[in-house]
Amino acid sequence: MVPEAETRDVLDELQRLRARVPLLSGALAASTDGLVLAHDTPGVEAEGVAALTAAALGVSIRMTDAAGRGGFRELLVRGGSGYIATYAAGSSAVLTLLAEDRINVGRLHLEGRRAGARIGELVDAALERVERPAAIPRAAPPRPATAPNRALPQRPT
Repeated sequence: MVPEAETRDVLDELQRLRARVPLLSGALAASTDGLVLAHDTPGVEAEGVAALTAAALGVSIRMTDAAGRGGFRELLVRGGSGYIATYAAGSSAVLTLLAEDRINVGRLHLEGRRAGARIGELVDAALERVERPAAIPRAAPPRPATAPNRALPQRPT
């Protein structure tokens, strides 16, 4: 799991994103398996959206593989009253944005891709620190001791 300090940094990024793009009605960062990392989603159940994002991500990954289009990058769904956009955020997280119908989709993609990259860096770095704790220095192997009162061999002269 991502440490609390990085979770706070992710939440800060979500809030900055919502401030930059006024027609965003919600922003959520989740693990690829559907666990909420951070969210700014007033009036929306974040856990449910994260779980559905994981399901959509699974289908999207299979679809890009089957069509030979490379790894997953993003998914855009348009509903009757707005958009849901999901962006890859590093190797183990996704960013899902909820936007009003009148949003500029180009701006949504521009800001979503940038924020996804920043969130991915935060999450991946945090997970790397958790998975690879600081190396414990090993003591040097003991040197063989010479026997007491034993002279070292001499070279003949």
